[in-house]
Amino acid sequence: MLHVGVEGRPAAAPAVSGDGLAFAVVFEIAFALGAGATKGFTGLWPSVLTLLAAAGGTFTLGRALTTLDVGVGYTLWTGLGSVGTVVLGAVTYREEITVPKLFSFAAITAGAVTLKLAAGA
Repeated sequence: MLHVGVEGRPAAAPAVSGDGLAFAVVFEIAFALGAGATKGFTGLWPSVLTLLAAAGGTFTLGRALTTLDVGVGYTLWTGLGSVGTVVLGAVTYREEITVPKLFSFAAITAGAVTLKLAAGA
C-alpha cells in the first residue's frame, strides 16, 4: 500500500533523498565520463555501460525526488554531477582545470548548498 506524504508525494524514509541523490550524482558522473569513452556510441561495451549509468541516474534521481522538491533535487543532481565530471574528467582525460573553472565550481557548490538549506532539505 502506498502512503502519501507531504504535498501528495509518496512517503519515504528521509535517507532515501540523500542516499538516492548521492547515487544519482555518481551515476550522472559515470554517464558523462562514459559518453566520452564511447567514441560517439560506436564502442559496444562503453556504450552499454554509459546507457546503464544514465538509466541508473534517472531511476535514483526519481527515488530521491519522492522526498525532495523537483527543482532542488534536479539542481543538486546536475550541479554536483557537473563538478564531479569536470574534476574526474581532468584526472581521466587529462583536461585542464583553470582558475575560472575553480571559481565556477565554487559558485555551483555554494549555490547547491544554499538551495538545499533554503529548501530545508
